[in-house]
Amino acid sequence: MDEILNDIVAGDALALIPLLNDDSIHCCISDIPYGISLDDWDVLHNNTNSALLGQSPAQKGKSGFKRRGKPIRGWSEADRAIPKEYQDWCFAWASLLYPKMKDGASLFIFGARRTLHRAIVALEDSGFLLKDILAWEKPNAHHRAQRISIVMSRRGLDKDSEKWSGWRLGNLAPIWEPIAWFFKPYPHTITDVVLKNEVGAMNVAAVQSDGKNPNNLIKRWFEEDEHRWHEAQKPVSILEFLITLATRKQQIVLDPFIGSGSTAVACQRLNRQFIGFDINPEYVTIAKSRLSSTSLYEKTPQEAQPQQYSMFDKRIVSEAKTT
Repeated sequence: MDEILNDIVAGDALALIPLLNDDSIHCCISDIPYGISLDDWDVLHNNTNSALLGQSPAQKGKSGFKRRGKPIRGWSEADRAIPKEYQDWCFAWASLLYPKMKDGASLFIFGARRTLHRAIVALEDSGFLLKDILAWEKPNAHHRAQRISIVMSRRGLDKDSEKWSGWRLGNLAPIWEPIAWFFKPYPHTITDVVLKNEVGAMNVAAVQSDGKNPNNLIKRWFEEDEHRWHEAQKPVSILEFLITLATRKQQIVLDPFIGSGSTAVACQRLNRQFIGFDINPEYVTIAKSRLSSTSLYEKTPQEAQPQQYSMFDKRIVSEAKTT
């Protein structure tokens, strides 16, 4: 594990999580795949329906409808099995993660409103307990609902088009996303686990805003010059909020689906140690470059403590893939 501390590794989390030491992780924070077929990396099922990730004729050429997943109703038994397959995938990595976390340690996962319940059941089945569901409120959200009157008009149904004027197909603008907050159960009292493992309490004073204590509605957004590397990227500021709330300096934060590395950037700024995995080597390269840059995310002189980022031993990756 020492070889991957303060590093980001390219590989499947299911192969890499077993490399971690038991009882070693103080906190896990991850924007896990949502299982909504957003892109190839988010297709976590065996369904090969040809319409997946495609566009309907009415959606072509419109950026808001770049891709589509399966309809909620489902077209076949295979379509209807997608949510359960996503739940099974969540259980697979969560059950591997459970022994690696310290008793009382927090686990935060971002999720989709439509599939988060499957992830919650999977993590509960793996041993974690649900503490709360936080709401991350965004300042704006793109509304992708189609006007049904236009759809009908293209079919030549002018009377029906007029009747349904003002109605849309789809959902309301997604102005918030849920963050499920779990913890690993502890054998005695919460005070005992705080004394032993230094986890389990909340650093409320450090995340106050205008002198007010935080609540479970979090309003954070991208900083002015924060570059978007990944289409599912989360603001560094909200990751800093969660890390500050649940960990102390130099504790280890794991992100097994780290994408373009925002969790590691937040840890670097806050003087926490980190471990990150991602299955896409291109994003790992981006994440490593963000950590070594002297950009917006360079720590202040008061916070800076040089970290050593080791190159991960390819031998370990090879061994992990065979286990």
